Amino acid sequence: MLPLNRPPLDPYPLSPYVDWAGKRNRDPLLEMFKQRLPKNEGHVLEFASGSGMHINYFAPHFQHLSFQPSDMNSLVFENIRQLTQETETKNVQPPIQLDLKEPQTWSVLNGKEFDAIFCINLFQVAPIAIADGMMECTANLLKNTGLLFIYGPFKVDGRYTTPSNEEFDRTLLSHKVPEWGLKDIADITFAAQKHGLDLKERIDMPSNNFMLIYGFAPEVG
Repeated sequence: MLPLNRPPLDPYPLSPYVDWAGKRNRDPLLEMFKQRLPKNEGHVLEFASGSGMHINYFAPHFQHLSFQPSDMNSLVFENIRQLTQETETKNVQPPIQLDLKEPQTWSVLNGKEFDAIFCINLFQVAPIAIADGMMECTANLLKNTGLLFIYGPFKVDGRYTTPSNEEFDRTLLSHKVPEWGLKDIADITFAAQKHGLDLKERIDMPSNNFMLIYGFAPEVG
């Protein structure tokens, strides 16, 4: 059964559905980040920031960290900037255009290194092929001791973990958009390993979602 007051499915970053989903998951995510983001000064990048709701919600709780929003769609930048102004957040940088499928856009961050990178609710409305770009970009930007956090609903070894995730996947697939649908953690991890990243931790989150945490594999020898 669908949750009460759930708007119709619409992955556009400024839609009522995305706003509803973001508000539902932001507090559990914040608590997880309080345990795992760096305790010292550092830099954090968000892939696919969308409306900017998450980065502007998290940043005030980590005044020692500088947060960099990014998105492939520059049309959302004004909303990100507006939220930063409304919340009077001082440690969120102006958004930058970064397309994980287009490596030439990554040059905007040349010379920068990040202590953490995170991405929230992207893969269910993106092609699995985007994982290769995400992991290659991460390998170029993440510090050796840094972590990549990927949040969302996923399959595990080809199987649904709950009936509600199966129902959600059917809803996604019913829209007949080729890239929509739940992806498998194994496929994302395979892409990560090609770029020297290992799955360090898989955390069960509320609403039958997961947080996948990747970091560089230890050097051998």
